[in-house]
Amino acid sequence: MNIDFIFKIAAIGIIVSVLSLVLSRSGREEQAMMTTLAGLIVVLLMLVNKISELFTTIETLFGF
Repeated sequence: MNIDFIFKIAAIGIIVSVLSLVLSRSGREEQAMMTTLAGLIVVLLMLVNKISELFTTIETLFGF
């Protein structure tokens, strides 16, 4: 796994947390929750792609 991938996830987490904090402080808790959910979905989709690559690599390694 490349270290850039971990940095991308960390950057998304930092951006989402700052946006969520700003939105919740301004009284927009619903938008803050949606921002948090959107960030979570983006990170989960990135992880699904990496897991798919892992299974493909294992499949080619064992010749299934």
